Amino acid sequence: VQLQASGGGLVQAGGSLRLSCAASGRTFSPNAMGWFRQAPGKEREFVAIWNAGATYYADFVTGRFTIFRDRAKNTLSLQMNSLKPEDTAVYYCAAGRNRIASGSARSDYAYTYWGQGTLVTVSS
Repeated sequence: VQLQASGGGLVQAGGSLRLSCAASGRTFSPNAMGWFRQAPGKEREFVAIWNAGATYYADFVTGRFTIFRDRAKNTLSLQMNSLKPEDTAVYYCAAGRNRIASGSARSDYAYTYWGQGTLVTVSS
């Protein structure tokens, strides 16, 4: 089982980036996939989740970021618009085989599998 995140880079404030996470492994098709991020000197925090068809977002990205799950390709994407310097962080893809209870979806301990992270840098 592997999660491969990609799409990070350097962008100016107000710009957009699209992150992707490819899930691989025999018969591995997660029912919960999410994004977390960790800025320098800060703890990792929840960004968004696709949870068996339902989506949830952290308050600080609502209206700017959109999460999308392509089950046919077994991928998870995060479209990030109107980026701000405070969005600068390493973004991690995470997954669980089963749907995660809504009360736990924002907690990293609820996810079994993690990708390696992709760096997003937003310049002012």
